[in-house]
Amino acid sequence: MIDRYDRRNSAFCFPEMSAKTSTKVFWNPAYIEQNIRDKKIGKNMQKSVENVQEGYVPVTGGLVWYQIVNPGKGIPVLTLHGGPGSPHDYLEPLNRLADERPVIFYNQLGCGKSERPDDTALWQPSRFVEELEQIRQTLSLEQVHLFGHSWGSMLAIDYALTTPDGLTSLILASPALSISHWLYDMQVYRKSLPPTVQKILEEHENNGTTDSEEYQQAVMEFYQRYLCRLHPWPESLERTIAGEGTAVYETMWGPSEFFMTGNLLNYDCTAHLGNIDVATLFTCGRYDEAAPDTTAWYQSLLPKSEIAIFEQSAHMPHLEETERYLRVIRDFLWRVEQPYS
Repeated sequence: MIDRYDRRNSAFCFPEMSAKTSTKVFWNPAYIEQNIRDKKIGKNMQKSVENVQEGYVPVTGGLVWYQIVNPGKGIPVLTLHGGPGSPHDYLEPLNRLADERPVIFYNQLGCGKSERPDDTALWQPSRFVEELEQIRQTLSLEQVHLFGHSWGSMLAIDYALTTPDGLTSLILASPALSISHWLYDMQVYRKSLPPTVQKILEEHENNGTTDSEEYQQAVMEFYQRYLCRLHPWPESLERTIAGEGTAVYETMWGPSEFFMTGNLLNYDCTAHLGNIDVATLFTCGRYDEAAPDTTAWYQSLLPKSEIAIFEQSAHMPHLEETERYLRVIRDFLWRVEQPYS
């Protein structure tokens, strides 16, 4: 799928959204910047927001913490964090979208500020879909833009396939929609690591000692290349790591991003993407665990979709190229909402 990219202007690759045609018209960065200037999108992009509402929502299995930044008018962005079990903190740059609309974060059950029940039977994709609907109902979110990062993209798609009312758009950030493709890409990336690191990873995976300090240090060699390329990592990402729901992650995923043993191992929703009739934006980094070629393939399967690739980023473009990322998100939301204005 690499030929889908305009190499001359490969930071952004936007096909025109249309329900009537499958023709893809790719735009370059100058187009995006001009749109931002012409429409004054985000001209007062703020770096902090003081109007915040927090609380807990009862869901199946326990209480889930939520935060609404700038509650009020506008179609809200409801964020779905990754992991599974990696709380919202690392998504905090998205709160700068709240100068135009509410932005809602929540920690999925089992991580962060939410309750952490011991029942591993709760850690199933279907229960997280149910949880999402319960949050929408409790917070009276009649319309939403749904932002899902990594595992959150899987949750977003599974929820969209239930055809809920009021789903205005999807933003699938660094998506993992086919685990077989994800693991193939991980193996390609692993081969780029130093041979000594590859050997340590393989030995501990074969010996069942992935909880060892040596293995974790080798995993960090991978993460610094393909998870987040910033040095040091942002404080918000460190908070996410500190608040991780390990039981959720290990039950659903496994010991690491590239060594899966959990119940998502056979996940693949790609056969159903053509059934989603919602405007969708895919985003990923050039060095993303969600490889650009694979993300472009997902995008080709979803009718009303477009893609943006961030050249200096890995799995966290919202942290690694924040200003550019927010401009792209704002432009997408503005275009989607035109029929509602």
